[in-house]
Amino acid sequence: MANESTGIQSGVQFITVEEDQGGQRIDNFLRTALKGAPKSLIYRVLRKGEVRVNKKRIKPEYKLEPGDLIRIPPIRLPEKGDAPIVGDKLLEFLERAVVYEDDALMVINKPSGLAVHGGSGVNLGLIEALRQLRPQQRFLELVHRLDRDTSGCIMIAKKRSMLRYLHELLREHRVQKVYQALVQGRWESKDKRVDAPLLRGELKSGERMVKVDAEGKPSLTDFRIIRRFGNAATLIEARPKTGRTHQIRVHTQFVGHPIIGDPKYGIDAINQQYRELGFRRLMLHAAALELKLPDGTPLKVEATLEPQIETALEQLLRSVEKQDQSQTGSGC
Repeated sequence: MANESTGIQSGVQFITVEEDQGGQRIDNFLRTALKGAPKSLIYRVLRKGEVRVNKKRIKPEYKLEPGDLIRIPPIRLPEKGDAPIVGDKLLEFLERAVVYEDDALMVINKPSGLAVHGGSGVNLGLIEALRQLRPQQRFLELVHRLDRDTSGCIMIAKKRSMLRYLHELLREHRVQKVYQALVQGRWESKDKRVDAPLLRGELKSGERMVKVDAEGKPSLTDFRIIRRFGNAATLIEARPKTGRTHQIRVHTQFVGHPIIGDPKYGIDAINQQYRELGFRRLMLHAAALELKLPDGTPLKVEATLEPQIETALEQLLRSVEKQDQSQTGSGC
């Protein structure tokens, strides 16, 4: 238990994995068991071997089995009274952002700028807000993650059985994720496959960075052109076949077309130009998800871009067309 005056979990905990908890990765299990603990802390105690399963050190990707005995060291957790209150405007926005819901699954069109969960300097995330939006819902857990600045479809499980089912689909690459991205320059090929291994690393500041490297993990993304904006930019569709960190952002940078508004892998001067045109965010959007529900019913969920971005795209198109007409006229 946690000491309410200090926020420190008192003593070592031992937890036996129940039948319906089997199949989960240990890192995902700990995020649920240690609500409020920063992700960095969870990975640190795993790396140091402070968390044990059946008295053995394990890696974050270890999959739990029913009957496993988990040892959890004392962890400093936020005090219960520290939970931030979600504003009415955000709650109303999230209610409108529900694009699919049944008794076991919810899909949200997450806005850019909202982290999926609190921790690591972020007090409030999507999952914490949803728990306040649906206080009667006993179980609400993230199925997967999106970067804070990426918008679009994200799945939330309302039952543990659905969480396990969807994790299995994701492991077996049976969830088709479709993204849209506005990238710098003219993307020449109508269809293009990028097959480039990705290696994760950290800067001295602790910031996570990913790069194409022969020592990295195999990474594959299929791209297709949706609309060109002259030579200035291209709206593309991306279908990642693997699920690496920052995969689409690094693959587009690798082929010379970084995503507009990307502070990590983009070009600052170009990003500033597009900010002035109304593109004030990372232009990466999880546009659709395709999968089969447990009963075999196909499900395709789509999430639209926010109206401000649609308006900015139309303004960009008019700007490019005007520039083309000007150049054509000057050449007559």
